[in-house]
Amino acid sequence: MYSQMLCGLCQHKEVLRVGAVFASGFIRAIKFLEKHWRFLCNDIRTGTIDSQITDQSVREAVMKILKPDPQLADFIEAECSKDSWQGIITRLWPNTKYVDVIVTGTMSQYIPTLDYYTNGLPLVCTMYASSECYFGVNLNPLCKPSEVSYTLIPTMAYFEFLPVQRNNGANSSISVPKTLNEKEQQELVDLVDVKLGQEYELVVTTYSGLYRYRVGDVLRVAGFKNNAPQFNFICRKNVVLCIDSDKTDEVELQNAVKNAVNHFLPFDATLAEYTSYADTTTIPGHYVLYWELSLNGTTPIPPSVFEDCCLTIEESLNSVYRQGRVCDKSIGPLEIKIVEQGTFDKLMDYAISLGASINQYKTPRCVKFAPIVELLNSRAVSSFFSPKCPKWFPGHKQWINMN
Repeated sequence: MYSQMLCGLCQHKEVLRVGAVFASGFIRAIKFLEKHWRFLCNDIRTGTIDSQITDQSVREAVMKILKPDPQLADFIEAECSKDSWQGIITRLWPNTKYVDVIVTGTMSQYIPTLDYYTNGLPLVCTMYASSECYFGVNLNPLCKPSEVSYTLIPTMAYFEFLPVQRNNGANSSISVPKTLNEKEQQELVDLVDVKLGQEYELVVTTYSGLYRYRVGDVLRVAGFKNNAPQFNFICRKNVVLCIDSDKTDEVELQNAVKNAVNHFLPFDATLAEYTSYADTTTIPGHYVLYWELSLNGTTPIPPSVFEDCCLTIEESLNSVYRQGRVCDKSIGPLEIKIVEQGTFDKLMDYAISLGASINQYKTPRCVKFAPIVELLNSRAVSSFFSPKCPKWFPGHKQWINMN
């Protein structure tokens, strides 16, 4: 990261695009620059590489680009030392035309942050792929992020589709096996037979040997390019949180969090990152959200605002959850834990130490692995609970009681 950032700054007028695979990764790079720009400026001013970069082949490669440039170092220092980092990308790399980054699905939460740092440069999602294989491309790359659709290329793999029914925004199963049972194999739909507006789980057979492999992505048919179907990415096919009969998937959770963070607007604060955990050690069990905040203002956020956030999330969840809170009492009040800045970087470091790819790492929207939960809890600085039950109307039960 350091060496790549150093080369990018040395050639700052030649850079035409910036980005990473996922929006979260690109924002991590900006935060890295925010933390290390003084060291980078020193290297550019002196034409040397920081001693912390120990890989000899990397040092030799960088030295082919790096030359002493005090004027450039002064320019970078002047920009990075300003109070506001708004538009820092276009200030440091003035010829940048767009940001090449995935902002579909839950990555959409990063769009306001990207707009802040890039002065509203176009956010371009060029392709749809995974570690298993490439799937398709975005034929209209300059469209709005909310309108991104991918046209699957039929020569990339053999694509089949399993129809998905999501109730109240949640999928019907908690975990998704990688293989199909006999009934599911009979339900599979070919690429040419998908229906407009229908949601499907993507199943692939690849040249490398995967047979009818469940990728785990839920797609919706958005339209057609000639006869080729185009798909919106909806979510991963998994239930993020479940305590009782409730099922909350990542799309529903993302929308609920999005509603809640509006309470931070008067305080010039934003949600930098979050994840969740279904805590069943309490009776009854309850949802726990871990939030890392980015505080730009000077006015402290009172506890009542965080409590309002808890309640707003609960109000935004499906009726089955709210019934469990209000009527059945099978779910306890939702809890938000505020964690120290840098906590989610520590989480990424831990995942990478276990073998995760830094290039494809995404913050998990739900955690279950005990060491990760322990890490998050150890860095929590405050905790807030929903002050009351969310609104829930019994509907059918009301008519029974009236009779």
